[in-house]
Amino acid sequence: MLKCPINDQTTGWQNGLDDDMRLKATYSSREVAALTGLTARQLQLWDAGGLLSPAVPSHKTAAGGYTERRYTPVELFELLVLADLKRRGFTIQQLHQILIVLRDRFGQRLFDATGGGGSVQLLTDGHEIYARAESGAFFNLLKDPEQPMLVVGNEGLLKELSGKVRKETKKKKARRPEA
Repeated sequence: MLKCPINDQTTGWQNGLDDDMRLKATYSSREVAALTGLTARQLQLWDAGGLLSPAVPSHKTAAGGYTERRYTPVELFELLVLADLKRRGFTIQQLHQILIVLRDRFGQRLFDATGGGGSVQLLTDGHEIYARAESGAFFNLLKDPEQPMLVVGNEGLLKELSGKVRKETKKKKARRPEA
């Protein structure tokens, strides 16, 4: 059983990895695609576009073929978060912006801000991505990441972002009516 990226009670998603899933040193692009729900082509495009590149890039072999990209567990975690945000309707440009702001403004990787114990915590209301700094200040990463926000009201409406493996759903086979 696999679990998914964001702990969200409205969708029934759960935290954590299953007991039977073990951490590996690196993951192939096929494994990453299966765990994240992304296609191999999306991983290739995200690498070429600079969104997230693997630790071990694909390269040409002496035999004329190509090796498979290899991702670290941290990169897999970040891809789980990015894939979930993409499914929730965030654009590739917005995903780029989130990563750039985290790096340039806060000096953090996405992993650090979504469960890696960093000084910033990412939250979403489903439309925007917010960073909560250790000081308690909130920033809208997609609108004005330099300007702290005045937060009034129920912070409980925001969902914490984290990287969890998505639960696989089994497809039901269509039954043929018997003659």
